[in-house]
Amino acid sequence: MTTYYRDPDVLITSSGVHMNGRQFRLSELLRVWHTRGARSWSVIAKRGALGLSILLPLLVGALAIGVAALAGAGTAHTVALVVGGVLVGLAVVPVADLLLERLDRSYDRGSRTMEIWGRVHTGDVLLLRTADAQRFGRIYRALQRAMEPAVRR
Repeated sequence: MTTYYRDPDVLITSSGVHMNGRQFRLSELLRVWHTRGARSWSVIAKRGALGLSILLPLLVGALAIGVAALAGAGTAHTVALVVGGVLVGLAVVPVADLLLERLDRSYDRGSRTMEIWGRVHTGDVLLLRTADAQRFGRIYRALQRAMEPAVRR
């Protein structure tokens, strides 16, 4: 028996599928397909907020440098504003790395709910529903490999 995918909730082998608390032999699955749900605007809004939170300190630093250049302040004040602006810009680098990592993970998870459906003799059954796009892709590819005609003897 070949195992194509395994996690705590899903097991796909050359003999069967265990998903959503149900088990099916591969020969029982007449057809398998997937659907995508509606886009989650809250996920997209969170991505936008992350992007703005990365840019905001940089804009404040640039504003401080711009004010220093345009203001007719003395040399000491101009240098202080420029140094302060540069320090604010540099201080954001470690925080930006963390925020960019969170942004990357949000794209891995996706902004839609994905479903895997299967048709059996009794009708259509929901095999899996997840919002994790990366996990969905691994499971769906494993299911396709398991159901290939060369594998199903």
